[in-house]
Amino acid sequence: MSKAGYEIPENYSNRELSWVLFNKRVLSEAKDKNNPLFERLKFLSITASNLDEFFMVRVASLKDMVNAGYTKPDIAGMTPTEQLQALNEVTHDLVNKQYAVYNRSIIPQLQANGLRVIARHEDLTEKEAAYVDEYYEENVYPVLTPMAVDSSRPFPLIRNKTLNIGALVKKKGGKGELEFATVQVPSVLSRVVQIHAQSPCGNSDEKTVILLEEVIERNIHKLFLNYDIVCAHPFRIMRNADLSIEEDEAEDLLKEIEKQLKKRQWGQAIRLEVEEGIDKKLLKILVEDLHVRQEDIYRIEGPLDLTFLMKMYGLPGFDHLKEKAYAGPQPVPELPADCDIFEQIRKQDLLLFHPYETFRPVVDFIRQAAMDPDVLAIKQTLYRVSGNSPIIAALAQAAENGKQVSVLVELKARFDEENNIVWAKKLEKAGCHVIYGLVGLKTHSKITLVVRREEDGIRRYVHLGTGNYNDATAKLYTDVGLFTCTPYIGEDATAVFNMLSGYSEPLSWNKLSLAPLWLKDRFLFLIGREKENVLAGKEGHIIAKINSLCDKDVIEALYEAGAAGVKIELIIRGICCLKTGLPGIGENITVRSIVGNFLEHSRIFYFENGGKPEYYCASADWMPRNLERRVEIMFPVERPELQKKLMTILGMQLRDTVKAHILTPDGSYEKVDKRGKGYFNSQLEFCNMAVHAAKKQELLVNNRIFIPEMHHE
Repeated sequence: MSKAGYEIPENYSNRELSWVLFNKRVLSEAKDKNNPLFERLKFLSITASNLDEFFMVRVASLKDMVNAGYTKPDIAGMTPTEQLQALNEVTHDLVNKQYAVYNRSIIPQLQANGLRVIARHEDLTEKEAAYVDEYYEENVYPVLTPMAVDSSRPFPLIRNKTLNIGALVKKKGGKGELEFATVQVPSVLSRVVQIHAQSPCGNSDEKTVILLEEVIERNIHKLFLNYDIVCAHPFRIMRNADLSIEEDEAEDLLKEIEKQLKKRQWGQAIRLEVEEGIDKKLLKILVEDLHVRQEDIYRIEGPLDLTFLMKMYGLPGFDHLKEKAYAGPQPVPELPADCDIFEQIRKQDLLLFHPYETFRPVVDFIRQAAMDPDVLAIKQTLYRVSGNSPIIAALAQAAENGKQVSVLVELKARFDEENNIVWAKKLEKAGCHVIYGLVGLKTHSKITLVVRREEDGIRRYVHLGTGNYNDATAKLYTDVGLFTCTPYIGEDATAVFNMLSGYSEPLSWNKLSLAPLWLKDRFLFLIGREKENVLAGKEGHIIAKINSLCDKDVIEALYEAGAAGVKIELIIRGICCLKTGLPGIGENITVRSIVGNFLEHSRIFYFENGGKPEYYCASADWMPRNLERRVEIMFPVERPELQKKLMTILGMQLRDTVKAHILTPDGSYEKVDKRGKGYFNSQLEFCNMAVHAAKKQELLVNNRIFIPEMHHE
């Protein structure tokens, strides 16, 4: 088939619709009764937070395109208007499915396991009502700010993602018109309120909770003393949160981003969630004042904003309903506690697999460098860091100790902009040289360079990773990281930082491949080489583990390779615009998605290369934004033992029969048919392997018995 044959829109799936399918896979974990009940709460909460971000960024972007008159179709042949129409249908369906799981499965199961969730304040017993009213007076009432709307008080700013209660009120004893009033449910208070009153069934072990908005709604008349409350209903809006930053014209990028962040709270309203059965007059006021289209109204059968379930997950007394099979992060056998990390890296390259192996050595790498008198310089890129980052503290300490510390803090990391601005200022104050990203590009690469003076000269130690330098998410996301002091990679790492901090770019590179320079071309070459090998009668095999695939050029290359006979196995957690099973194109291509206890985040690539396999890891997915609009790094893994470790990771994920979903030719995903395959949960097996390796190392250490040398006179 000619290349033009691969380009027809029918051969591609729409990116946004593919994302909705991913969130449905997450929802399937919330439905799965094989998962512990409180883990199902967590998955349902994740689907809600995922959907919020999707609306604030992706749906908002499509609406901007429509408003600007943009009509160019995407790779699947859909215009922005057609995409919005399709998304309107599938997102309403997704929300209905979320609440079907919540109402029909989660709530009854919680009740059966000793947690009673009162859905409506009218269902409170007399004792419970008394407790709730007292709680309101002492804890809630002082925090509330009721806001009325009349000729002197315009419709208030309803902040993005906040939960509010809208009410129609009328003056007592009067015949005046209905007036609109609203009160924000304060986020500074816990939304899940535990009621310490006797259960109606007399079960002392049962816990009872009610949501804060129900507590306020029950007492809302106390906020409007001279009015009768005609009706009161919760509502919530989502606003366009996609920042528009004119980087070329901004004199100070940090100040420009700070200014744009404030605009997030009053961007265009793109989604309105209301309680099912809301008063029609009240809804009409909200729709008109918030300028919301009818198709953007979501009538909810249950509590708005299911992200509160993550707070409910933290309730004490329910550990027996949480996952215990997965062990926590384990020590890395090659990096025992209190070891000299530089000495260990000098011995051999090391590959860490998080969260199964602890992230602590990465933190220790920076800490030891900060305190080591022989370390001259530390350079690092930061994209997303934790709220109380030990890495930030170590970098600041290094600068205070007189090291040359250069840090690129990516201020444009979406929804982490404020956090990164705070850290950037702290690092500057400590004496670090801080770079605020590059104009027109996001720096998404994960690289650290430590320059150390040693007996035989200057040595460069490098850490390269697929995930962020974030000690919190490193316990939840699966990622790999490489420690090396290979001179070739050290030279490349120096070149990377010189390029980021100035305008210096070397004439040639040794091992690293960078986007947006030539990483995409490198991927296309590697895929094309497999095709050429097959056509020459050799074996051709590609395994790629990534988060998303929507780059048209890469998909075309995969189609060409697959059509030539290359075996292509893709492990793609999220978006996939490639189709499988296409006659003559996709018959040699399989796609699976792993959605489990940990968020699959690592990017690992295997190319058969005619019997001389090559392994790579990268910070980039196969997406246009990664390959064309971000600074990304792909690095080779060349030590045979580490290649074997990567193949074990890939092989076990390809064997997964529990958390894997297979992309079918009709575009849907199905769980693996276990018949004849048995039960194999790759994430659980990775945990068990890490525990086994740590115990084996501990036994080796404990069995080393010191025998003193005997001196005979």
